[in-house]
Amino acid sequence: MPPTEDNREPAQGFDFGADAPAPAPSSDAGKHAGAGHRERLRERLLKGGAEALADYEVLEYLLFAAIKQGDTKPIAKALIAQFGSLAGVLNADPGALQRTKGVGKTSAAALKSVAIAARRMARSEVNTRPVLGSWQALIDYLAIDMAHLTVERVRVLYLDTKNRLIDDHHVGDGSIDEAAIHPREVIRRAMDVGAAALILVHNHPSGSPEPSRADIDVTQRIAEAGRLMGVSVHDHVIVGREGHVSLRAKGLI
Repeated sequence: MPPTEDNREPAQGFDFGADAPAPAPSSDAGKHAGAGHRERLRERLLKGGAEALADYEVLEYLLFAAIKQGDTKPIAKALIAQFGSLAGVLNADPGALQRTKGVGKTSAAALKSVAIAARRMARSEVNTRPVLGSWQALIDYLAIDMAHLTVERVRVLYLDTKNRLIDDHHVGDGSIDEAAIHPREVIRRAMDVGAAALILVHNHPSGSPEPSRADIDVTQRIAEAGRLMGVSVHDHVIVGREGHVSLRAKGLI
C-alpha cells in the first residue's frame, strides 16, 4: 500500500516535517526489504549515471526525502500516469500534485524544489554567455521553464550589443495578438533598458509549437517597429511539449 498523508492537527512534540509514512510493515523482514530497495536504488543512482533510473524511479527517489518509510513506487507511477511524464510531474502545480493519493505538502514541495533548481541551472547557462552563441542552452532553458505551462505566456528577452541577456520580461498570459502584446510597447521597453536586440518567446499549451497566423503577423509588426528604432528582432521562439520552432529558421522574419 502506498504511504498516505495524515491531515490531522500535529500533536505537540512530534515532527511533522515529512509526509506520513506507510503503516509499519508486519514483520522485520518486510521492513528490511523496504530499506534494501531504497539502498539499491541509491546505489544505482550514484554509480549508473543519468540513465540508470527510469523516470518513475527518479520520482521514487525524490519522494524518499519527504516520505521516510514505505513504498513510494505506487505514488511515483500514479504521478507519471496523471501528468504524463517526469517533466510533467515536476512542472505541475503543487495543489494538483496533492490530489494524487499519498502526496502531501512536503512531497509536493520536494518535487517543486527540483523544478526550481532545474530552472535556475538552465538560466545560469543563459545569463553567463552571449545568447546567440549558446542557442541550445537558451532552448533548454525555455523548454524547462515554459513547455509544460497550461496557459499561453508571452516573454521578451532583451539583449545588449554583445547579445547578452539584460532583461527577461514577462509580457503577460493569453493568446499572442495585439491585444496581449503591443509592438510599440515592446520596442519602447527595449529603449528603456538599453537593448540593442530582442527575442520574442511564447508557448503553446496544446503541445505543438507550429506558429499561427497571429504569431507570424505580430512578429512581423514588431520587427518592422524595431527596424524604425534600430532594435533588431533576432527571433521569435515558440515552445511546446512536442519541441520548439524558430520563426527565423522558417524564414518568417
